[in-house]
Amino acid sequence: MSAPLPISGFADEIADDLDDQLSTLESLDISHLDLRGVWSENALDLSENRLDDLEATLDDRGFSVTSIGSPIGKIGIEDEFEPHMDRLERALELANRFDTDGVRVFSYYVPDGDDPADYREEVLRRTRIAVEKAEDAGVTLLLENEKDIYGDTPGRMRDLLTTVDSPYFRAVFDPANYLEIGVRPYPDALLQVVEYVEQVHVKDAEFGERGAIRPAGEGDGRIGETVAALHERGFDGALSLEPHLAFAGSDYGYSGPEGFEAAAEALKGELDGAGVAYE
Repeated sequence: MSAPLPISGFADEIADDLDDQLSTLESLDISHLDLRGVWSENALDLSENRLDDLEATLDDRGFSVTSIGSPIGKIGIEDEFEPHMDRLERALELANRFDTDGVRVFSYYVPDGDDPADYREEVLRRTRIAVEKAEDAGVTLLLENEKDIYGDTPGRMRDLLTTVDSPYFRAVFDPANYLEIGVRPYPDALLQVVEYVEQVHVKDAEFGERGAIRPAGEGDGRIGETVAALHERGFDGALSLEPHLAFAGSDYGYSGPEGFEAAAEALKGELDGAGVAYE
């Protein structure tokens, strides 16, 4: 029998304060979190004292970090690159400090109206440099199919993953992001990237509708079926709640405690219906 899948979540969607984040997660029997924002700061920008406090609090309350939800690759493809790699170094340091082997990354915005194919080689060049740094650190970069970014389609996602071809470069599967650009996540997108998926970002949406974000099962994402198909293949990665129910910005989303709770219960309902065990 396959092991239960861990439910995690971007805790900054609950609140800015760490104690508020953790209290809501505890009330939902969730002991994993994706580290992105806390105390109104991106985790990459926290001082050493703040990081000490964060680390001690997570340890004391029995939480583990699923991934570093970094913003790496969420800049324009023509923006300055080297300072961005300094940010990646920081993200890799945090991954090692918080004992997680995953850092979420993106594949750069291309100028509006331009053909993404014109930027393929530069995206690949930047991605290879980032992956080499991750390999040296023993950390896996998890590429998200963010909408309106180079790798927003399953075809370009697969091309990046297969061309870079590293065990330290894998995929996040976000059904809502595919739906918002008019791609069916299951089975269409999943079939193209399935062997690379190491994490699922859980939010649902209506097909082809921008901003119509819903809890799992209330949109067209077929999330229960998606997770069941992955689980049957041996997938044992995290299901990370990223509900975006109150606000969905380019850098983060917000749901509030009640919204996050509703999203968590909706996910559990989907998993129960699909016969997938979780913890």
